[in-house]
Amino acid sequence: MAFVDTPGAVIQYVPRPGIVDLGWGHPLPALLPVEQWSDAGRTALREHGWQALTYGAAAGPGPLIEWLADHLGEGDHRSTRTSEIFVTNGASHGLALVADLLVDPGDAVLVDSPTYHLAFPILRDRRAELVGVPADDRGVHPARTAELLERLARDGRRVPMLYLVPTFANPTGRCLPAERRVELVDLARRAGLTIVEDDTYRELAYDEPAPPSLWSLAERGTVVRLGTFAKTVAPGLRLGWINADEGFLHRLTGLGYIHSGGGVNHTTALTMATFGTSGAYRRHVAGARGRYAAQRDALVAGLRASAPDLRISVPGGGWFLWAELPSPVTASALAPVAEAHGVAFVEGSRFFADGAGGDRAIRLSFSMLPPDELQEAAARLGEAVRSARAR
Repeated sequence: MAFVDTPGAVIQYVPRPGIVDLGWGHPLPALLPVEQWSDAGRTALREHGWQALTYGAAAGPGPLIEWLADHLGEGDHRSTRTSEIFVTNGASHGLALVADLLVDPGDAVLVDSPTYHLAFPILRDRRAELVGVPADDRGVHPARTAELLERLARDGRRVPMLYLVPTFANPTGRCLPAERRVELVDLARRAGLTIVEDDTYRELAYDEPAPPSLWSLAERGTVVRLGTFAKTVAPGLRLGWINADEGFLHRLTGLGYIHSGGGVNHTTALTMATFGTSGAYRRHVAGARGRYAAQRDALVAGLRASAPDLRISVPGGGWFLWAELPSPVTASALAPVAEAHGVAFVEGSRFFADGAGGDRAIRLSFSMLPPDELQEAAARLGEAVRSARAR
């Protein structure tokens, strides 16, 4: 997987001839709502006029915040107040803002093991030491995490936050079990630890509704939740939000660059408000769920037929599938063999803060490719695994 920084580049992804790439967590291009978004933009400009193009309110425009408060209450265990919403330029921007307020240089920041690998450089920008929490196939282990916190406290370390993706996680696609959610928020409350919950994939639930968020289960002040429209609508919007208690939101709206420029991504935020209140968002997400579920099923069926030696966890939502390789194959050894067979993936070790785990696992994304290409990718991957085992 490569990033392009040439002056003429328009988008991040560039295809490689002959490679079916399962490494990219990008949307299926056909699902990006070009016409519907264009309609919403015209309506927003007509309704709001010049106010759509000037500096926005500090926390974000009222129409989007009001719609979000109603919408978030529909799909979770507890409602969110308008005073607990801050509009961002996406989940990554939200994480950077939260880390800026919570983390000091030299702090120990806890992260799930494995977890979203591109969160690591954002947290390291604060010159923090990333410490992977104890975890198993069911996710974060609260009791062992409590022991880790005690050890760090004895060493005089400050631990301000824990970052995780508990619902349809990137990279595993798994959900943290209900009892562990309760135990984890209780541990955070007792330890004075802020949980930063990346809730990016909540609405992409395929088999049954997503479990209650940590935000909805915790006392206010214990959890800060990150949300985004990157997966449900389009990443190019660069639009998301933070849910936090009112005191934390006050600190966000007091940041210097907010005073300088007002609310972030104001015009897009007003367009999103129109997209949401018109019903277009609900219709679009319902359609996307069906398409992504079909893509997941195609990849799973292809792997079961062509790569039965892989141990796979079938996700109930999100965009990713976690596959464990048969002994003695490692991800690093498989990668060049897979490329030679015309398929690519992300090695599991990239999702561990210290790079020490996941050497026998790979992450496969089913979001960007249609079912026939996913089945072809599975066939190529199966051939690669058999070739690697025979070496």
